[in-house]
Parts: sequence; structure tokens; C-alpha cells
Amino acid sequence: QNVGCRTLSLSAHVGFDSLPDQLLRKSIKHGFCFNILCIGETGIGKSALMSSLFNTNFEDSPSTHFLSSVRLRAQTCELQESNVLLKLTVVKTVGFGDQVNKVDTYQPIVDYIDAQFEAYLEEELKVIRSLFSYHDTRIHLCLYFISPTGRSLKTIDLLTLRSLDSKVNIIPVIGKADSICKAELQEFKKKIMSELVSNGIRIYQFPTDDETVSEINTITNGYLPFAVVGSMEKVKIGNKMVRARQYPWGIVKVEDESHCDTIKLRRMLCTNMEDLKEKTRAYYELYRRCRLEKLGCRDIGPENKPVSLQEVIEAKMLEFCLEMERKEEEIKQRFLQRVNEKAAMLEEAEQQASMPVLTKYARLTLMHQEEELKLEEKKKLLEDEIAQFIEKKAITVSIQSQVSVSTPVVSLKTEGLQKVSAGH
Repeated sequence: QNVGCRTLSLSAHVGFDSLPDQLLRKSIKHGFCFNILCIGETGIGKSALMSSLFNTNFEDSPSTHFLSSVRLRAQTCELQESNVLLKLTVVKTVGFGDQVNKVDTYQPIVDYIDAQFEAYLEEELKVIRSLFSYHDTRIHLCLYFISPTGRSLKTIDLLTLRSLDSKVNIIPVIGKADSICKAELQEFKKKIMSELVSNGIRIYQFPTDDETVSEINTITNGYLPFAVVGSMEKVKIGNKMVRARQYPWGIVKVEDESHCDTIKLRRMLCTNMEDLKEKTRAYYELYRRCRLEKLGCRDIGPENKPVSLQEVIEAKMLEFCLEMERKEEEIKQRFLQRVNEKAAMLEEAEQQASMPVLTKYARLTLMHQEEELKLEEKKKLLEDEIAQFIEKKAITVSIQSQVSVSTPVVSLKTEGLQKVSAGH
């Protein structure tokens, strides 16, 4: 009871005790939705477990071990039990842990969960929204499959769980638990829980504050992580056909609590499905708050006074307009600067283009003048040689004429000498 409020007793029947019935009829008419994310290595039994939990065949095409990155595959089906309709979406990882480099193996999973939060936030922020008929795809439960090694969690398990524990409800399960003996299975469970606590990883704890389910949830929390076995094959045992896995050494009954925890997991999901959805809304509120704060929205102004959404939008619009004007002015100044730079570059290019022509003409003119001077010098030298040649020729001609005149006297003297010599 609140302080200052009076408590009145009703003197007659009012009728608001029918509200739960009204909500029940409305909810049944609208139907329910539940989304499960299964994370685990290829071939660990994700599809078999989902088929065993909901008695529906979720088998799909087998995936290869050679994918370059982790992918997520979603299947949605409508299940009806009695007059209750459930739209169930099962999202399974494909190629998880198959890559050589496992550094960012968990990133596609984180991105997928955030994408579902973002889609719901966009629907909330629409002017005309229809959340009542909107198909909510936010992940309500994450079943993390652990390999039945009997030793400890792998590094990829710790990294993935640490990155998801603040975004989704995590329930760890040991896949194909029939491949490990009971004594080793109990030790393996203790070791897993110890490693989760030592690494600060938070997993979903079944609520114990409700008196109706407090006792059973307290007991069930001691079974974590669940050791599950899945199968859709039916084996005849006595006069009954039961879902089981048959081995040469015996039969493992899927729906026998002494063989595995599959039935415990199903019972806990059905009992606490609404609590899982409520915790998912809390994770979404955290995402929504961070997202809106990142966008600049706030509830309290600088003076610790309440701020309405309209004021926030108007302030953001004003800030946006001022920022756009500033950027527009910067773009104009940058454009003018580039125009001026381009004009200067064109002018300089024109000057550089005209300068080589003038330089070439001046160089050719200078070369022509030098050639003319050289030719003049050669002409003078040739004229001097011609003059010398003419002079030498004249001297030669005069000498030849003198020689031709003196030649007969010499011959006569020769003949006289010959006659004198003959007389003797």
C-alpha cells in the first residue's frame, strides 16, 4: 500500500476480476510467438533437438564444413496445441567453428541479434505503426550447444558466450550427451558451470520468485547445463513406440528423464516462456536506450529538467540545419577555391604552351644566323683560295712560257759539242 492512499473495501461486485479472462481470450485470438536461436558446431544435433522438443520435423538440407564464414538459417512454422496458436521461429547457425581463423566467428550472430532489435525499434519509431500485428523476430532464447568432450569449454565457446550474455537469454546444453557416460557427464557439467562463473559469463537462471514454480525451478537450475539427446526415430519397446536412439549396446530414450534432460528442457521452456520474453524485453530496452542516446535523444536537459521528445526533435532538426548550412558554405568555398586553382592552372598551362613556341623560333633564328656567319667565313676562305690559285696559275704559265723560249739554244749548244767530239 502506498503512503497517503486510502484502502476501501468494495460493497458490491464491480466486475474487473474478469480482466484476466479478457486478456486470455484476446491473447489466444491473436496468438503467440517465440524465437529460438541454436548455436553449435555442424552435426551436433540442433535440428534433432528442435524436432524432439516441439514434435515437428525441422530437418533441412545438411550443411558443409567448408563455408568461409558463419551463416544463420531461419525457419518459421505455426504450431497449434488445443486452441493456442504459436508462431515458432528457429534460427540455426551454419558453419559455426568450421573456419581455420575463428577470431570473428561470433560476430555474424551478434549482428543478427542486433538487427532484430533494430527492426523492432524502427517499427516503434514509425509514424503509423502496428506493433500488435508486427511479427516480433527478437530472439527470446539462445540454446548454446557444447560438444560432449568431457574436458572443458573451448576458447570459441567462451568468446561467443561472453559476447552474447548481455543480449539474449542463454541456456547451455550438451549436445549428443549419450556419447559420454553418466559419471563423466556429471563432472563435465560441474566443470562447465565453474568455467562460466570464473569467466564472468551470465546464463539464464530460471526464476524462483514465483511461488507456483519456485520449487521446481530451483531444482532445475541444478541441472544446468542440460544434457540433451534428440531423435525423431521411433523404436518399439514392449508394446509402445517411443522416440529413441538405438545402439548395439542398448537404447537411449529421448523422453526418459533418467537417460537425458530433453524432457526437463521442454518442461522448463513451457513453464518459463513468458519470463524469457520478459527478459528479452529488458535486453531490448538496454539496446534501445544505447541506440537513442547515440542518436542524441535524452530525457533530461542541461539543467536536469525534463525534456519532451518534441523538444529533442526540434533541437536535433535545428542542429542538423545549422550543420547543413555550415557544410554547404564549406562546399561553396571549396568549390570557389578549386575553380580559382583550376583557372590559375589553365593560365599557367597556356603560358607554358606558348613559351616553347617562342623559344623554339628564337633558337632557330639564332641557329640560322650562326649558319650564315659560318657560310660567309667559308665563302671568304674559298675566295682567298681561288685568288691564290689564280695567282699560282699565272706564275706557272709565265714560267712555262720562259722555259719554251730557252729550249732551242740549249739544243744548238748540244749539237756543237757533239761535232767537236766527233772531229777529235
